Amino acid sequence: MDNTTQIKCPANKPKIINTDDSSAQQCPEYFRWIHEDLIPWKRTGITKETIESRISKANLRILVIDGKLYLEKYTGVFQTRDVFTIWGILQLLKLYPGKVPDVDFLFHYGDTPVVPRRDYMGANASVPPPLFHYCGDDSTFDLVFPDWSFWGWPEINVKPWVSLRDELRKGNKKTQWRKRIPYAYWKGNSRVNYNRKDLMGCNVTDQEHDWNARLYKVNWDDESKKGFRRTNLADQCTHRYKIYIEGMAWSVSEKYILACDSMTLLVKPKYYDFFTRGLQPLVHYWPIDNRNKCRSVKFGVEWGNSHKKKLMKYKPTVPPEAIEVCSETVVCSEQKEVNKRFKIESMVKSPSASSPCVLAAPYSRDDIQAIKNEQESVRRRVQEWERSGNARSIEF
Repeated sequence: MDNTTQIKCPANKPKIINTDDSSAQQCPEYFRWIHEDLIPWKRTGITKETIESRISKANLRILVIDGKLYLEKYTGVFQTRDVFTIWGILQLLKLYPGKVPDVDFLFHYGDTPVVPRRDYMGANASVPPPLFHYCGDDSTFDLVFPDWSFWGWPEINVKPWVSLRDELRKGNKKTQWRKRIPYAYWKGNSRVNYNRKDLMGCNVTDQEHDWNARLYKVNWDDESKKGFRRTNLADQCTHRYKIYIEGMAWSVSEKYILACDSMTLLVKPKYYDFFTRGLQPLVHYWPIDNRNKCRSVKFGVEWGNSHKKKLMKYKPTVPPEAIEVCSETVVCSEQKEVNKRFKIESMVKSPSASSPCVLAAPYSRDDIQAIKNEQESVRRRVQEWERSGNARSIEF
């Protein structure tokens, strides 16, 4: 991002495109979790002091002022997570020019959440920082935001979602579900946590029982040298069942696994991203023998496809160390060809002819509890089957 100052952004404000608000569609159901995520600031709002006193938790500060984007970078970031996340926000500004309100927030680009709830509990507790991140869990206040790979992950040759989605659709059509390979498939880095190491114990071997799984380790350094020929996501919709298992935290692989239209075997997750709380659980079970280390991996299945109140209590201003960025500077200053290509592929070509979707009213507390009860009920049934030894198995 440091090279973006070499080319200047347009001086004029974005021109507002008038759209018919009456034709706006309602946002997807999982958008309603936005209300839930913003509850910590419902009473106090978000102040400039809250932002600036919690900068130590962030990699970056992001501001939208009069339709323009400004950045203040604090620490280094792994690979190009920041570059492609910022690119995604710039595309939002191009899609709805002049309609994105002024906002000032912090962003963290690591794997795991960084705002523990326990640090902000009690009568005298301070207000947590409004910090965006790619995932959250029930013990943190991190605000979930779409991960960078929606706009491209050049380090492992993952194309932007707008391009890859079409390839996945074509891959799905190559083989009907019943004609797909009748095993559960997973491919990825097995070294990032113990659950993935345990998962590999469910692989087929010459000496042990066939657990109906086909599991493959990926060494990304080796794949890079071979041109990523064996890791093309559009070629991986070939099995009836696909496994999703978390890495260091959530995994960006989830959207690609779900897009294959195979039955998704979900290893009980701890983390959620911006859409996964909208998934509906179905009861399923992976047969696990008590005598085998594969038993340590428990499977379930999930698949799927307001009242407005201004939280910001101040009008953001550009910090002294911040720089302005725009699509022009980000593309023109890009040195790597693959990075530039992915940005051009995911670039918004023209403003939307329709208005942004309409956010539905918040869930009630009863709604939230019912959702959690349903998910927990499915998991308990799987655990009960395992303890009783009367587990129902997948029909392969």
